[in-house]
Amino acid sequence: MMSDASSVGGAAHLAGDKPGTARFWALALGSVGVVFGDIGTSPLYAFKESIHHMNVARGGALVPEDVLGVISLMVWSLIVVVTMKYVLLLTRLDNRGEGGTLSLMALVQRMVGRRTPLLFLVAICSAGMFFGDALLTPAVSVLSAVEGLAVIPELKGHVEPFILPVALTLLAGLFLIQKKGTTVVGRVFGPVCLVWFITLGALGIYHIIQDGLGIFSALSPHHAVLFLLTHQMLGFVVLGSVFLTVTGAEALYADMGHFGRKPIAVTWTWLVLPCLALNYLGQGAMVLAHPETTENPFFMMAPDMLQAPLVVLATLATIVASQAVITGAFSLTHQAVQLGLLPRLQIVNTSAHEHGQIYMPQVNYLLLAGVVILVLLFKSSSALASAYGVSVIGAMITSSVIAFIAVRRVWKKPLWLAALLMTPFLMVESVFLASNLLKVPQGGYVPLLIAGFMMLVMWTWTRGSRLLSQRTRNEVTLEDVIRGLDAKLPHVVRGTAVFLTADPDSAPTALLHNLKHNKVIHEKNVVLTVRTAQVPYKPDEKKVEIEEISEHFHKLTMTFGFMETPNVTYGLTLAKKTGLSFDIMSTSFFLSRRTLLADGTRGMPLWQDHLFIFLNRNATNATEFFRIPTSRVVELGTQIAI
Repeated sequence: MMSDASSVGGAAHLAGDKPGTARFWALALGSVGVVFGDIGTSPLYAFKESIHHMNVARGGALVPEDVLGVISLMVWSLIVVVTMKYVLLLTRLDNRGEGGTLSLMALVQRMVGRRTPLLFLVAICSAGMFFGDALLTPAVSVLSAVEGLAVIPELKGHVEPFILPVALTLLAGLFLIQKKGTTVVGRVFGPVCLVWFITLGALGIYHIIQDGLGIFSALSPHHAVLFLLTHQMLGFVVLGSVFLTVTGAEALYADMGHFGRKPIAVTWTWLVLPCLALNYLGQGAMVLAHPETTENPFFMMAPDMLQAPLVVLATLATIVASQAVITGAFSLTHQAVQLGLLPRLQIVNTSAHEHGQIYMPQVNYLLLAGVVILVLLFKSSSALASAYGVSVIGAMITSSVIAFIAVRRVWKKPLWLAALLMTPFLMVESVFLASNLLKVPQGGYVPLLIAGFMMLVMWTWTRGSRLLSQRTRNEVTLEDVIRGLDAKLPHVVRGTAVFLTADPDSAPTALLHNLKHNKVIHEKNVVLTVRTAQVPYKPDEKKVEIEEISEHFHKLTMTFGFMETPNVTYGLTLAKKTGLSFDIMSTSFFLSRRTLLADGTRGMPLWQDHLFIFLNRNATNATEFFRIPTSRVVELGTQIAI
């Protein structure tokens, strides 16, 4: 998932750098919370849900071979999916330091030269699946932590009615403080999760020593293979819960731009993986020695006097994990908007120093509403766990597909080598997907519905935008207008007029309306086009291109990276430094405001026309989105049937 860096984050371009020792460890500490917060909370529920299937099948009687098999599956899932796929392979497929599926899509698109249907389908599928994950992660993580209150002896039997209200209060508070920015929360990301991972490892070691070193035999993969061979259908069902072990692995790749590949790899290898493995081994050793602890093995790992502090620490850790996925949703949405997959949405920069720290109000409140509905609908972390996983494995498979294309197109490797690298991961993930699909009747349909709806929105917006561009493209070219003005120049007024257009070769509609109704032109006229590059960031010296086409007209092209927020005011400042002279106080910005009318007889079906019109109507206006001075804007309206 994509999330903001903390105060050490925003180091956005360090993926290929060799930072100094202090900087390296600062980045490593920051990655502990932001990158690994989600996967770090999996011990709260992954083993509990996996062993629950065995309890039901065995009538409550655990068999040591079953526990060893489940633990072996968990540990080797972490090794194969996270270590081998993400740490060793995908983090090396970066788009100038940035990771994530949309970033990789932009890289492949740049190499191919166009957006192919396969790239588009994979991109919107991945983004749709992520939004399902973004709704479920806060709900299942926070609720599972708060449920730990029921394990504390003094509260047992009394606290159950308060679990849902407490969880909802924490979640609502988390979403409501998003507008303050992530800097304050970011400062505690690393330290809280560092304590959390050390606690995970310490609890695991405690029970391994106390309940038996024999659990270490689970590290042999033969236990995992034997478990699947002997249990067949039941083993297949258990895999759906084992997969919860690796939820959050996408963050390794998506957050690479904030911290760099090496800090993430080192932190995973030497801290996160050992602590997770030790904790799962410890849970396994404990339930073998004390079968009654299977009800909630994680919290029962702690002695009675430490259970309350553990619940508090777990709650803080789940808030960090939730914060990471929320800011990840902001980051992904921002990229999708810039790449033309979603309509313009309000983007608020919450830091004057860090690129990635943004807040998107519409996305935030939609997530809040969705999370509250999910918690009220499912009521427990176990019920939510049935829904969890489908969207995550979907996102993983799409990343494997696009990585296969990238190995071929970006690394220019032969087909057989690309297949050799990616087929094993696709096979493992396909098995996980099939297992998770068994959860569809128990709630797995929820993330699929969310993902399907988001894919429909992105497809509708992309298709509608293309049709709208075709309908609004003027047959009159800018050169035709200039030739007409040379033949008969209308009244010239002082100042500069800037006409925003998506097609710099056609005459902007606002320019034609201005000539038709006002019968004037300005001394200086700038035809401005704002574009998004297939790279994360565009250096200032390459952001603006100026072309003089006549005495009164210039073409100005501003290009921003897909991780940047377009800023016309800043772009004009850069243009002024490169030779375009104008006075901002005597400059007017002419924009076209379109009123869309549904016409189901051509283009899209009527229902899709109405959906596109709804999205367009609720999109952030161009003035706010492109950071144009509102006091200098003139809008000219037109009606268009689509």
